Amino acid sequence: MLKTLPAIIHEGKIELLEHVDLPEGTRVLVTLLPDDETEFWLRASQVSLDTIWDNAEDDVYAQLLKK
Repeated sequence: MLKTLPAIIHEGKIELLEHVDLPEGTRVLVTLLPDDETEFWLRASQVSLDTIWDNAEDDVYAQLLKK
């Protein structure tokens, strides 16, 4: 299972921003998010999210939940 965890670089080491029990030797992937591109990727992702979540077809589910 893939899970994304926020982290920072501190004194040359990757430090997770939340506590997670990971066994020694756990394999990880590291994706670098340059500060100057972060806003671009957030905006680009928002377009996709809006397309999925903000549509008339989902209104029928809201109506069913009210019943």
